Amino acid sequence: MTQTTPDEASEACGCKVGRIAGKYDLIDLNDDLVRYWTDRTEDRYSTRDLAEHVNQRVLEAALDEAGLQYKDGEVENTYRLLTSDDVSSGTRVQTRKELERDSVPVETVERDFISHQTVYNHLTDCLEAELEEPSDAEKLERSRDKLGALRNRTAAVTEDTVAQLERGDVLDIGEFNVLVNVTVTCEDCKTQYTIRDLLDQGSCDCQSAD
Repeated sequence: MTQTTPDEASEACGCKVGRIAGKYDLIDLNDDLVRYWTDRTEDRYSTRDLAEHVNQRVLEAALDEAGLQYKDGEVENTYRLLTSDDVSSGTRVQTRKELERDSVPVETVERDFISHQTVYNHLTDCLEAELEEPSDAEKLERSRDKLGALRNRTAAVTEDTVAQLERGDVLDIGEFNVLVNVTVTCEDCKTQYTIRDLLDQGSCDCQSAD
């Protein structure tokens, strides 16, 4: 791994991460990003994790600027309510209204949130950080996270759609839950697996037998 000195990179960096770090006075952000990204232990952050880390620090700085007090975990939960696919649109709107009432410039803060691709570009272009090829275990873990997020998003959208139809008297249903399952079928032996079981097992039984 090679990289420029983070302080030097920060001075020369004109990308969004650099601008946000200066705007919100995010001290040691570059050092944290490089250290978390290149950590070879199980505690290593993906670029999505890093984007979430930066965005939560942006939100925390905005709450501090508004003079709000909060307990441990409240910043993370507020960020989740603003951004997570698991959260209903009604809850998200209510969260934004409460922040606006407390003089937090929500629209500005949300515009300043960054994506995982922006973090990656900042790490590789501005900080010149390099990452070794991830192990098979790391690739599987990232795949689990990606598919889990897609499953949660599908469940949340379905739940929100059914609730809207029920409120509009288009659909008649009592209390309900939404469960999303993804099944993978091996065409060689016709064995079916949930995607989680297949990733955990690492191969189909018929392939393992070979």
